[in-house]
Amino acid sequence: MGISHYIKEFLEYCEITRNKSKKTVENYKHYLNRFKEFLAEDMDPKNLDLKKIQNYRLYLNRFVDEKNKTLSTKTQNYHIIALRAFLKYLIKNDVRTLAPEKIELSKIPERTVEFLTREELERLFAAPDQTKKYGLRDRTILETLYSTGLRVSELAALNRDQVDLKRREFMVRGKGRKSRIVFLSKRAADFISDYLKTREDNFKPLFINSGKGQKVDILNGEKRRLTTVSIENLVRKCSLKAGIIKKVTPHTLRHSYATELLSNGADIRSVQEMLGHSSITTTQIYTHITNKRLREVHDKYHK
Repeated sequence: MGISHYIKEFLEYCEITRNKSKKTVENYKHYLNRFKEFLAEDMDPKNLDLKKIQNYRLYLNRFVDEKNKTLSTKTQNYHIIALRAFLKYLIKNDVRTLAPEKIELSKIPERTVEFLTREELERLFAAPDQTKKYGLRDRTILETLYSTGLRVSELAALNRDQVDLKRREFMVRGKGRKSRIVFLSKRAADFISDYLKTREDNFKPLFINSGKGQKVDILNGEKRRLTTVSIENLVRKCSLKAGIIKKVTPHTLRHSYATELLSNGADIRSVQEMLGHSSITTTQIYTHITNKRLREVHDKYHK
């Protein structure tokens, strides 16, 4: 059987047996379809060798899409990660093929994170005009993002009934459908409470849009749920209004949340859990913060 057959089986395995998210399965499909395009034949997996993989990597590195854009090293690595997962599945199912561990990922420059200082954060929080209809909502979104370290997709998916304002905590399902407990600061909880008091609807979504241009549908609040793009846009507009030179996104607030925790003495394992990282390696992008604290400890105690 050719590789197309096995890719179809692998994607079904990811969806049903591994219970991977819809987005993950879509990404695997996209990356593996590109590999099929490169092969230009329905090859038997046993004929895959390192030379073929080397040629594929050259193909990815030289790839230019219809918008004349190339693939970043990080994106190229995503293609290789998907391919290695596929080969691992084949070997697990006794299909002869190239050993996935023989394929190495490309080295990428060490990642740095952009975060906001306390002064920049307060300027950002003050940017929404709370005399206007959605000013309080926007301020509440900014406070919630910073207080929880939520990903923008996690914030957009929040429903009113899952947020416990008395206990100031709630459960979210993040990447890979992994659940974690998220905590709210008192300030963020108070803003959410004040915002909900202004709502005259019973819609499930925690954050909704104005509904302009939409037919009023009292039974379907999903049409009013704020999208991730809308949240990204309001964060960007508030940062411009606040006069912040850095590029500010919801993820910048997530970085700021993690940076604040580590700067104040939180251990990296706890921060890993609070961010919902499956691997400590991902959390280690914040080691510049812990390294700075170690320097301060050394200077203070080593004479």
